[in-house]
Order: sequence, then structure tokens, then C-alpha cells
Amino acid sequence: MVTSPPIVVHHRKELSYLLCQAAEIEHLAMAQYLYAAFSLRTTPGPGLTTEQLEAVGRWQRTLLEIAAEEMMHWAMVNNLLTAIGSAPFVARPNFPHRAKGYPPSVQFALLPFGEEALAHFVYFERAMGVDVPDGVTFVHDGEQPPPMAASELQPRPQAFLTQGQLYGALGDALRDLAEQLGEDGLFIGPPWAQAAADAFGWPHLQPVHDLESALAVLQVIVEQGEGATADVAGSHFGRFQEVLDEYRALSAADPDFRPAHPVSAAVVRTVEGEPLSGPLITDPTTAAVSDLFNVVNDLILQMVCRYFAFGHESSEQLRVMADAAVGLMFGAIKPLGGLLATLPVGPDAPGLTAGANFQLAYRANFLLPHRRVAWMRFAERLDEAATFAGSVEGSPEVRQTLQRVAAALEKTLEKLVPHIEDV
Repeated sequence: MVTSPPIVVHHRKELSYLLCQAAEIEHLAMAQYLYAAFSLRTTPGPGLTTEQLEAVGRWQRTLLEIAAEEMMHWAMVNNLLTAIGSAPFVARPNFPHRAKGYPPSVQFALLPFGEEALAHFVYFERAMGVDVPDGVTFVHDGEQPPPMAASELQPRPQAFLTQGQLYGALGDALRDLAEQLGEDGLFIGPPWAQAAADAFGWPHLQPVHDLESALAVLQVIVEQGEGATADVAGSHFGRFQEVLDEYRALSAADPDFRPAHPVSAAVVRTVEGEPLSGPLITDPTTAAVSDLFNVVNDLILQMVCRYFAFGHESSEQLRVMADAAVGLMFGAIKPLGGLLATLPVGPDAPGLTAGANFQLAYRANFLLPHRRVAWMRFAERLDEAATFAGSVEGSPEVRQTLQRVAAALEKTLEKLVPHIEDV
């Protein structure tokens, strides 16, 4: 069995660095699960019977539920970052992200629902000590970075095989630094600047104020499936394995079974000098919907970053901002993601649909630091996105979805505007 050297943390900066990596990993996992969920078909037709559709609906619900739990883990990690005196971290690399910046075994890609995607999800969520193969297109080449030496001051990546190993090492680091600095010296961030259970409706989301509460956060993340030492009932690992087993059984019984659209993670453009990551979208309607999806996703990230940075908003403003972020996930991201799975890439890619590529125009600058200006910017972007949604031409089915999305954006705008302060 492949082993990995221990993760060593000598100072707060390396702990913060590794927590930022954990936040990136949770964010990337959430997006790849949503992509697969959005790729699933929702009506019967060739390759999908009414009876099979019942299973497909259950699979989609499982993917969406696990993606929501990844979002909660992402929020928990940001609470930990705030607790040790660091900034919230909502940035991440664009897809595909295969063994760049992480150990070779930690890779991400946007894949349509199917054997390859499910095998990759099971592998990613595997328990420590469980030997399961990754998807066949994932190659784990590359050297493992060595542990930190006591003489090193600059933070850097270290090797780990599973999320469980990473989170276990973070727990050890918290214990060591709490002993070295004292708990009051380590947990210097205010608990009132963190997300709590009532913010997003997650009972496990609790502020971190000492070593006990920090370790409890890590335990929840691990036990829900992030590389648990044993398969925990309801873990991501076990739920993905159940879906994979059922998918294989239905595929073996019906070779024509096609539960997903032929999505391709196509892009409208490259960003920041990155290489082309998928087919270029040339269909004008698809390109417009893809841009709208990514604009709304960017806006949600700005709101979440503002929420965790806690720029002295009132409790009511924080509630409104959390409601807005969650509302946009359901009112805009979910319908636009499902729509993109049905829209053509263009004549140069016959038979392929676009899918929601989760492309970021930049990897930094999500924080709008001044309270009144931030809320004005949120309102401005909501208005621009709603107007844009109303202007996109397309089929009646496309227009119907875009009208619902425009209405959700306008409703969110109406809720935000009263909370913009006067000069």
C-alpha cells in the first residue's frame, strides 16, 4: 500500500496555509459533484425509461445533498481560519485541476455522471486504509513533497493521500500549537466573526473558540466522509459507493441506459493566461447562459467572502446576506446548471452539450472590504445579471428558465437594497 510521510506544522502560517488548501479542496469537490448532478437527465426518453428515471432522481438528490455538505465543510474550514486569526479563503483553481499544487493523488475534474465520475468520487472520499481505484483517466504521477523542516519559515505544500490524513494532521497541529502558544494565543479570532448554525441552517456549523471546538469541527468533516478511518453510516464514501453499485447494475441490465446528458465542460473563453480546458462554446445562447452562470457564482463567492470577513454588518444584514447566497444557489445556480447540460456547445462540437464549467475570471479579489460599498456592488451586479438574463434570446424552454432566474435575481435585489446604508 502507498504511504505518505507525516505532515509537520511548526507555526501558525503553515497551519493557515494547509487550512486554505483544505478550503480549496472542499470548494473543488462541491463543484465537481454539482457538475455531475446537473448533467443528469430529468425526463424520460431514448436511453432512459420512466422506471430508470426514479433511480436517476435519487442519484441526483444524493449528489446535491453531498455537495451541500461539502459547502458546510467549506464554511467550517473558514471558521477555523477565522479562529486562528486568518482571512476567509473562497478562491480556488479553475477546472480541470489535476495534481497541480496538491499531492499527485488529489485531483479534480468536471465529469458527467457515469462510471468514471463515480469511481473518482468513491476514490476521493475513500476511508483511510481502504484501497479502491481512481477513475481510469486519473494518473497519479509526480513526487510527493517532503515534510516541513524545523528550519523552514515559508509555508508550502506537504504530502497527504486522503482528506482524512490531512484533517488528522491539522488536528495534531492544532494540539501542538495550542500547547506552544496557549489556547488564547492560538485562537485569537473572535467567535462572533464566524458563521453559526442559524446562518445557513446547518446544526454542525458552530463558531470555534478553543481547541475542543476546533477538534469537534474536524471530527464532523471526517465522519461525514472525508477519509474516515472506517466507513461511517451516511458517509460520502458509502453513499457514492451505493450509487456506483446501482448504476453498474442498471447499466449491466440495459446496455442502452444513458442517464446523463453528453456534457463536456466547455468554456466561452480562457482566463488569466490559462490553457484551454475544454471545447470552446460557439453557440451564442449557450455562451450567454454560461457567462450568466459564472457571474452569479462569482457574486455568491463575493457574498460568502464578505460574510466570513465580517465587516461589522448587523445581525440582520448577516442574515440577509446568508439568505441571499443560499437563495441564489437554488434560484439561479441550480436551474442554470441544469439548463447548460441541455444546451449545445456549437457546430464545431456536434452532439456535445456545455455543462456548468464553474470558471472563475480571477483567483483573488473576492473580498469587497467596505460595508456600504460592498452592498452597493452586490445590488449593482444583481441588477446587471437580471437585466442580462432578460435579454438572452433562445427557445421557449430556455426563455422560461431564464425568466425564473431573472425573477430570483430581482427578488434577491429587493431584499438587499433596504439594507444599504445612507451616506
